[in-house]
Amino acid sequence: MKYKEIANNKEINAYLQKGNANLGQLGFTDHSKAHCVQVAHQAGKILKRLGYSEHEIELAKIAGYMHDIGNAINRTHHAEYGALLANDLLKETDMSLEDRITVIAAIGNHDESTGSPEDVVSAALIIADKTDVRRSRVRQKEQSAYDIHDRVNYAVTDAKLKIAEDRSVIALNLQIDEKICSMYDYFEIFLERMMLCRKAAEILGTTFKLTVNGRKVL
Repeated sequence: MKYKEIANNKEINAYLQKGNANLGQLGFTDHSKAHCVQVAHQAGKILKRLGYSEHEIELAKIAGYMHDIGNAINRTHHAEYGALLANDLLKETDMSLEDRITVIAAIGNHDESTGSPEDVVSAALIIADKTDVRRSRVRQKEQSAYDIHDRVNYAVTDAKLKIAEDRSVIALNLQIDEKICSMYDYFEIFLERMMLCRKAAEILGTTFKLTVNGRKVL
């Protein structure tokens, strides 16, 4: 089972579409296929840059693409619901039992409220997901209607995830318009997520570093 097959699976895409629609009704930022593709590719790039196998890279991309399908059921505990859904969906493929367990464990542990990185696949997924902060994720609506999540994402004018040449540091470098979102607002939403990224980086044998407007904050 390859990533391209997963990305073109009609049933998986139907769950993702429904989940994104549900979150739109709740006022959450974009969780569409574009986000899933971004997370999948970033998770793969992280493992590739750190020298992991093509097989592990492929599993990280699959987990990254499928990680938000649980939102089709409920935002609360969407990681766990997503893992159960993914298990049923992947049973219908030629994926081995061992690989299926790796993928569903990564999905089930990607949310900061209940999850924790357990292996390199889950660690790559967590970092890829939690660092996808960008203005284009804010849904079309009047700025006066933005909640704190909208303001934080809309305030990000540039975001780059870089891995040091010696592979010792994974760094998220953000440029934030502080007229739109204060640093206090940013950390109210993202501190727990960034701490999870730090744990994930440790699993990958690296250190996670966060800089905002050129200042190191984590």
